[in-house]
Amino acid sequence: MKPLSMNSTILSLASQVTESPEQDVPVLLLKLKDVLNSAPPGSKELQKIKQDLYYYDLVQYCLLVLKQDYTRVLGGWTTAAQIAEILSLCCVGLEVKEEHEEFYNKLLPSAADNLLFLGRRLQARFVRAIKEEERNEFLHCFKTVIDAICWLCGGYIQLTGNVLQKGHFQRLMMTDDVETSTLMMSVLQNILRTNSAVLLQVDEKTLHCILDELIYKLSSSVNPVIGDAAIKLLLLITESDAQLVTTLATRYKGLQHLLSKQWAGKGFDRNLNQCLDLLYSENYKAGKTQRLHEAACLIQAIWRGFQTRKRLKHLPKAVTILQRNFRAKREQELQDLKRQKEEEELRRQLQLQRKRSMRLFHERQLALLEIVHAGQVHKHIHEMEEKSALIIQKYWRAFRTRRNFHQQKKSLQQYKAAVLIQRAVLKFLEKQRKRRAYSLWKQPKPLSDEQRLSLQQKVNDYIKLHPASEMSEEMSRKLHHQAQQKLAQYLLKRSQDHKAEQHREALLAQVHTDVEQLMSAPSLKESSMKDLNVFMSRSVPVVAKAKQCHNFMLKYMQWPWWKKLEEDFLDEDAASEDLSAEVGTLFIGGSKA
Repeated sequence: MKPLSMNSTILSLASQVTESPEQDVPVLLLKLKDVLNSAPPGSKELQKIKQDLYYYDLVQYCLLVLKQDYTRVLGGWTTAAQIAEILSLCCVGLEVKEEHEEFYNKLLPSAADNLLFLGRRLQARFVRAIKEEERNEFLHCFKTVIDAICWLCGGYIQLTGNVLQKGHFQRLMMTDDVETSTLMMSVLQNILRTNSAVLLQVDEKTLHCILDELIYKLSSSVNPVIGDAAIKLLLLITESDAQLVTTLATRYKGLQHLLSKQWAGKGFDRNLNQCLDLLYSENYKAGKTQRLHEAACLIQAIWRGFQTRKRLKHLPKAVTILQRNFRAKREQELQDLKRQKEEEELRRQLQLQRKRSMRLFHERQLALLEIVHAGQVHKHIHEMEEKSALIIQKYWRAFRTRRNFHQQKKSLQQYKAAVLIQRAVLKFLEKQRKRRAYSLWKQPKPLSDEQRLSLQQKVNDYIKLHPASEMSEEMSRKLHHQAQQKLAQYLLKRSQDHKAEQHREALLAQVHTDVEQLMSAPSLKESSMKDLNVFMSRSVPVVAKAKQCHNFMLKYMQWPWWKKLEEDFLDEDAASEDLSAEVGTLFIGGSKA
């Protein structure tokens, strides 16, 4: 029954926090400490309590109220310190089953930031406090907040780098007060003991800010407590990374002299001597490196001097070559400039000549218009427009034909290649056909003696049974000649039939190809110049005849109605010749017709 009663307590507390005014929330949140202390440390019951506090948003309330002003809250800044302690206790050891990124990436960094902000406010009030009681109270609250930060960083190592890079932490370090400075250096010591590699994770600016503040405290203070804490911090920093010893020796040149002169005999000589030994060894290495660097610079200086003197010996010859090249380049530039001016002058003369010719042309046109009768001006202008249109059409057709030729060049090459391949294939097939015709006759196998005798006996018997009629030699020759003629006619006819069959197959394939192209052709609205080129004929006579028919139809459409009455008696060839004579020369199939 105990877990159930504890769950009801947390639920009632969450409802009170939600319904209470803002100033009463911190006092209500102090009850969480009794809730946390009700379970033994490290038990599953305590883990369940922390999860309930997180899922009922009481941890988030503790995080939010840290930024309030506690001057008017019951308990004052002591309440704020206790809430900071409760927040760290709730976060450390909490296992979030859902929303891991929300907890680790948002809530924990916000908790560290708010704790540091609360520490800054307590540090400022501690410094401004005059009475001893107030100073002790604020110092106690500040220690509580610092312990909460250490506890939170110890529970989550990944927060150490985030805490060091916060601006609030760096401002907390920058104080001249002995008590708060010692506490902040103790926080830094706990962080380095928890995560020794944290200084390698922060950026260079944050690292230098921490080191500058430690060196400043060692140089400006004479308090042994601050000196001891700063020396221990320097030792921890150098133990975390050996490269930081080099940074200390190079960035702070007089640190070794300062430590040996100001802090010797203050009660922490062991740590001081260890730090001085590290700085001395690093300075010795740096001095050795410096001497090697100086020796290398000296060798380089001697070698460069030798090279310079060697170049000075060849300087007069180099100067002569340089002057010659400079003069040649300047002469070339002058020639280029002169040629450019001549080209510009020629271009200007051509423009003037073109303008002058255009002016003379317009003057002649005006003179001709003055000569022409007023009634013939419109007709003259119409004729000039027709001639101009014909010239424009001629040049446009020539341009279009050249463009189409370049576009069809590849297809023409493919067509020629296909023709060549077909010709070769046909020759090959003809050879194969002739070879098969000649191979029909096979030489019989030689007969044995027994087969020959039996066959001869059969022939003799057949001749005896069927005696042949007597035929003269002339009749035999005539009969042989007729047989040879019939055989030749048969072979010729078979060859012609074979060629005719091949021609029929080729025509049939062409017809099928044309039908497929016509079936797959786009409509007139969707057709383009590329689709038009597919149906263009490569035969010049066909193109010429189609052009004549087209011109005749154009002329026919322009005739008046009374002239169309004689269309039955019109000679189409004569009309096309008349139209061609009026239109002028035309480009047909890539050649002038």
